[in-house]
Amino acid sequence: MLGQKQSEEAIVSNYNESEQHHVENRDEEKEEENQSLFNVKNLLWHGGSAWDAWFSCASNQVAQVLLTLPYSFSQLGMLSGILLQVFYGIIGSWTAYLISVLYIEYRSRKEKENVNFKNHVIQWFEVLDGLLGPYWKALGLAFNCTFLLFGSVIQLIGCASNIYYVNDKLDKRTWTYIFGACCATTVFIPSFHNYRIWSFLGLGMTTYTAWYLAIAALVHGQAEGVTHSGPTKLVLYFTGATNILYTFGGHAVTVEIMHAMWKPQKFKYIYLLATLYVFTLTLPSAAAVYWAFGDELLNHSNAFSLLPKNGFRDAAVILMLIHQFITFGFACTPLYFVWEKVIGMHDTKSICLRALARLPVVIPIWFLAIIFPFFGPINSAVGALLVSFTVYIIPALAHMLTYRKASARQNAAEKPPFFMPSWTGMYALNAFIVVWVLVIGFGFGGWASMTNFIRQIDSFGLFAKCYQCKPPTPTSPAAAMHH
Repeated sequence: MLGQKQSEEAIVSNYNESEQHHVENRDEEKEEENQSLFNVKNLLWHGGSAWDAWFSCASNQVAQVLLTLPYSFSQLGMLSGILLQVFYGIIGSWTAYLISVLYIEYRSRKEKENVNFKNHVIQWFEVLDGLLGPYWKALGLAFNCTFLLFGSVIQLIGCASNIYYVNDKLDKRTWTYIFGACCATTVFIPSFHNYRIWSFLGLGMTTYTAWYLAIAALVHGQAEGVTHSGPTKLVLYFTGATNILYTFGGHAVTVEIMHAMWKPQKFKYIYLLATLYVFTLTLPSAAAVYWAFGDELLNHSNAFSLLPKNGFRDAAVILMLIHQFITFGFACTPLYFVWEKVIGMHDTKSICLRALARLPVVIPIWFLAIIFPFFGPINSAVGALLVSFTVYIIPALAHMLTYRKASARQNAAEKPPFFMPSWTGMYALNAFIVVWVLVIGFGFGGWASMTNFIRQIDSFGLFAKCYQCKPPTPTSPAAAMHH
């Protein structure tokens, strides 16, 4: 009798479980189908389509770096500036493609083992761990986290540097304190699903700023006695080149963006399409500002500092500030995930509890932005020492090692793309990227950008109150009215 009762309970329990599973599946299907434009919450908040991924990639790829590209052109000269942008843009798109292939490989292997990722965000270091083991996990984690940490620091420095051109009553260090507090509010945004409206707005803001820079420089015309002597010094040349390497190395968050998609398999060429759009912003603006101001840019790493103060410039500064706040969230969110996993809070449903747990991540970022306020030189240093590995070398090496055996190539979840029909071709291209970035990006770039960075510390000191600020000018009644 007892046995019968137990077996009935087991049947009911199994039925309930399968019913619950069925309901969950049905809910998920409904959720995917119900992405109607009339559903305001979905429209503004819950994004996972290929378009969302495109907006995320494009708006994440270029934010404040737009303002330092004219500075890079003054170090490189016009021709090198344009060629290196195209070159690193294409290589960056290729390594983002490799990351997407490795993610699909890892996920398909895990799903064959019935692993469920419903409340878990897959990250790059976990992909490396699953495919290549713990040493690769440690390597991926170290480089990725350090890069994202400094990426967030750069956004804060950029915020302070930009707002100063609208309101110079406060020095840049004080503005860094203020924006550190503002950016700390990103702890409330749960995941990349919830960046739909922000990505869309961010890209719109970057587009306005890029075209403002291009048009304002052309309207201003060439400055009196302008010279275009770059490239003149090797140190400056490689510093500029690594800043461009950094520009197209925004895919430390590729895996998180893919994981937020309903169909991650569609990601393959999204990064390339995002990069092509970004070219329409970076090339005209950097070329026009360099044409107008030439060598003057060598001492002005923020392009806003040379353009005349007016309503259009103030609008560009404010839009760029909002976008930098969004990009800060993009760079910090993977760090939040890592920290949550370390302290065992990643599965917590409560947004407020998770926000509280994430706060310790923001504090060191705030502190570092106050110590090293060097807008421009810090981009190149991060590019050479961190982006080179995180974004170019590690993905290319990981792909080569994952598919080194014939059996792995045979059972690959993703075969080589249509334009690269053989595995040998992929190996050759990956090997070229590893060697090129190791020698030119990390080697020469690291030497040049650190030399430049140390020079800035010697000139301005740590905790510089107002880096590259103009000496205070006597306030005329007209200027006072303008403020």
